[in-house]
Amino acid sequence: MVIVGAGVTGLVSAVRCALAGHQVTVLERGAVPDPGSTSFDQHRALRTVNPTDPEATRRLAETHHRWLELEHLLCGSAPRAGFYRRVGVLTGWPAAKAAAAVAVGADAGLPVEVVAPDAYPHLRFPEGGAVLREPHAGVLLADRVLWAAAGWLRRHPAVRLRPWCPVSSVDADSGRVTLADDTVEEGDLVLVACGPWSSALVDTPTVTYRQTMVYLRAPDEVARWWDTAPSAGRIGTRGDAWMLPSGDGTLVKVSSSTACRQVSGVDDEDDEDEHVWSARILAAQPLTDMDRYTVVAVKRCHYAVDTHTAGAHLAQVGPAVWARAASGGDGFRTAPFVADHIVGALSRSQPPLTTTGRNPR
Repeated sequence: MVIVGAGVTGLVSAVRCALAGHQVTVLERGAVPDPGSTSFDQHRALRTVNPTDPEATRRLAETHHRWLELEHLLCGSAPRAGFYRRVGVLTGWPAAKAAAAVAVGADAGLPVEVVAPDAYPHLRFPEGGAVLREPHAGVLLADRVLWAAAGWLRRHPAVRLRPWCPVSSVDADSGRVTLADDTVEEGDLVLVACGPWSSALVDTPTVTYRQTMVYLRAPDEVARWWDTAPSAGRIGTRGDAWMLPSGDGTLVKVSSSTACRQVSGVDDEDDEDEHVWSARILAAQPLTDMDRYTVVAVKRCHYAVDTHTAGAHLAQVGPAVWARAASGGDGFRTAPFVADHIVGALSRSQPPLTTTGRNPR
């Protein structure tokens, strides 16, 4: 098994494949984990209830359990060593549709409750709406996930991690992976999981988006409140902003759909300064007392979606080559399911699974 890309999809798939008894090689153009990857960040929201999509909600009902299992495997039971903060998720929602949203969660076996907005005084919700709370959801500490998975893989005898090994091409028909130094890796199955960079290696039509994130330090007098605060979506005066809370050494992170724009690629510089976008995010007023918070950092992030489905699509692009170009929040939270699919594909591969590295010259 060869995996190109050591983001969350690549690393979690490598863990799952190693557990299933397969030999795995992971190729990454930078460090492992790479702070420049789209997966690397302080946190990602983990919510499973989609009030407008009952089928997706049922499909994702196991997400929490899967991440808890992965946390136990990678981190054990050491105090404060984990990466899943089950602080809950809030979502602003039209009041007239709140009961239907609760029913969607109940149908999937996921509790959802309507709560009073004033129970969360530091968050701003649109006037006249309802607030839904998913108590069993929470926040994944994204960079901790990557560090924990990389550490576990380094200790596993069936895994080779190969940082600083950029890939120049992947042959979708043969599964032949050629590196920039002209060496070759081959396996019974290849997974290309390079986020927005995947489409440069295999035919995976994607659209790349750029999103600005603003990281805030809360004033001292409310810092303790934030330590147990839930994440929140559909907040702000227009309901187009979202927030991830501080806690376990992280900052408050806010952004808005107004700061999401399509770009030609990660290196596209035909864009306004990030501080222009950050001003728009703060103007969305996701918090009730924005002027009391200190802007610590502004970050330019990217994510890719499938051109046809606009989602985190896993595609088979050759007889033994799979690709997942999608990244971002949805790509992160569903990584364990991609790993399951890859293990299933490997179990149908013949002959017995091996990976090789050789120079063709």
